[in-house]
Amino acid sequence: MADALTCAQAIAAACSLGLDRLDAQLLLLHVLGKPHGERAWLIAHDRDPLPPAASERFSVLSQRRASGEPLAYIVGQQEFFGLPLAVDTRVLIPRPDTETLVSWALDVLPTGSAKVLDLGTGSGAIALAIKHARPTAVVSAIDASADAVAVARSNAAALGLAVSIEISRWFEQVKGLFDVIVSNPPYVREGDPHLAALGFEPIQALKAGSDGLSDFRQIIAAAPAHLQAGGWLLLEHGYDQAEAVRQLLREQGFASVSSRDDLASIQRCSGGRWPHEAGLAQRD
Repeated sequence: MADALTCAQAIAAACSLGLDRLDAQLLLLHVLGKPHGERAWLIAHDRDPLPPAASERFSVLSQRRASGEPLAYIVGQQEFFGLPLAVDTRVLIPRPDTETLVSWALDVLPTGSAKVLDLGTGSGAIALAIKHARPTAVVSAIDASADAVAVARSNAAALGLAVSIEISRWFEQVKGLFDVIVSNPPYVREGDPHLAALGFEPIQALKAGSDGLSDFRQIIAAAPAHLQAGGWLLLEHGYDQAEAVRQLLREQGFASVSSRDDLASIQRCSGGRWPHEAGLAQRD
């Protein structure tokens, strides 16, 4: 009978399959039932032998990761804005760059019981991050996918955050006016070569027509009817879509149109404010 692999040997074996060291460590911590922040534990126990069942499971999960399956789907969790979110193939994996959108929303959100709407919430990441950071805000979220709504509701319950999450295709079932509307809609062009690397994620949450702007057009055209006077519409988009999205916002009549950079200094989000006079005229 072969000797049991140590933690260090198991990680080395995973790396030989093409995994980077961090992914191997996080997978091993997952198998051992330890938090992702316990990487120092692995170093301190690198010569500890793994139980046979843990070693076998780690090998299986390493093969899945080597095949290209995202780590978040394998371990069933992704951290976003400091919150642990359950994720699976029903929803996109929240990306760190999307935290730019959350930060912008928090910057412009009025104090008190301001109303926020998250369009296409997926796992609930954006809506839950805003609610966690601003407990007094009244946060609503919608998604056209019943599966995504189920995931988001489960995350809200697990985190103890009171966010209303309903099924709707963009604004179809939305009522009322909001101070801030945020969205990370599909924005990948049909035929974009990047889609090949996203094969494990739900395609309907990624593709948006021949130019990647079809959902932006729908959202920007409909948003004014749901914004308070002076309310903000903030949108995440692709790395090369900032100017096009800003132009759509300006054409619709939004003011203070601008973009914000992500962690890689790429213009990742664009938004604008619905003018007071336009909002007041809309109510008359």
